[in-house]
Amino acid sequence: MTFNSLAEFLAMGGYAFYVWTSYGLTLVVLLANIIIPIWQRKQLLRSLSLKQQRLEK
Repeated sequence: MTFNSLAEFLAMGGYAFYVWTSYGLTLVVLLANIIIPIWQRKQLLRSLSLKQQRLEK
């Protein structure tokens, strides 16, 4: 399959909604797989720090 123009490529042969939605959802999942563990680690370290401060008092 060859595309003669950018508009034709973006239309994806009439399946643009499905294709671009799939790409978008994949991007969201990949970003979540990067961001959520970082966020959880920060929360865990903050929680452990507070526990240690309470124990030192």
